Amino acid sequence: MSTLHFDSSDLEVTEDFLSRNYARMRIGNGSPGTSRARITRETMPGVTVDELDLDFDMSYAVTPLRKICLCIVHEGTVQDHAFGDVEDAFGPGDVVSFAPPELPYQGRICGARYNITMLDPELLTRVAAGDPRAKPGPVRLTGHRPTSAATAAHLRQTVIHVRDHVLADPAVAAEPLIVSTAAQHLAASVLAAFPNTALTEPTGTDRHDAHSATLRRAVAHIDGHAHEPLTVAEIAAAAHVTVRALQYAFRRHLDTTPLAYLRRVRLTHVHEELRAADPDSGLTVTAVAARWGFYHPGRFAMLYRDAYGHPPHHTLAGH
Repeated sequence: MSTLHFDSSDLEVTEDFLSRNYARMRIGNGSPGTSRARITRETMPGVTVDELDLDFDMSYAVTPLRKICLCIVHEGTVQDHAFGDVEDAFGPGDVVSFAPPELPYQGRICGARYNITMLDPELLTRVAAGDPRAKPGPVRLTGHRPTSAATAAHLRQTVIHVRDHVLADPAVAAEPLIVSTAAQHLAASVLAAFPNTALTEPTGTDRHDAHSATLRRAVAHIDGHAHEPLTVAEIAAAAHVTVRALQYAFRRHLDTTPLAYLRRVRLTHVHEELRAADPDSGLTVTAVAARWGFYHPGRFAMLYRDAYGHPPHHTLAGH
């Protein structure tokens, strides 16, 4: 993980910084006392989360970034945003995808405080499969606005959660399983929010492939690789089926999902480590949970209590 901080009231310096780290920018003349820029960037593999606070107006012209670029507006506005044949404007509370990864876009930031989250498009394909009836290729978004206020709110919460509970703590962000889990959770939230080319319902072939042998192969792969970063696509490949067939097999035979089963296996490993640990060794529940991909202490404690009937620190203490 890496962190970048920028704070300046020099418009020329700010324009140069923005152009080098984002895309070509042109800043207006501004007014005395209203030219400050504050920017923080947190990065983990495949995902970059930026918070920007600009006290001035600025135009932007962005060449194709080859990334999914999400924008969450906190204050101020984004005006005259355009790509392809789309023109739009965004205000406080709006969650949008700026443009398809392969298209340029332009517009104006008007004294805004906002979040920019960028992720590699291939993350979408790691958590879902494209519709074979549509244009062949990776999963992609087909609209720049969320399908509902509820899905937009969920995506906003996911971005904030990744920012505050993963990237804000270098020790947490250094755990490979946490990074993998957080990236997949973010990608799944993006797919849930925006119209896209993923096909969620299994085809006839997928249903035929969702037999017990597929489940056994998938379970064996998860059990043997739970300590490694795993995606749904990798599990499906190990089981020699599509992502949809894999998901249907788990739903049909175990009434769960592949990732929920993976979470259960990792929870078992946490339990075993806590049981075997010396209570006086200084080992913490948080450290063990993080090593197995659990990065939200409250949610982890709830999962653990549901599974074992008591808090995880009771297990560590030998109760």
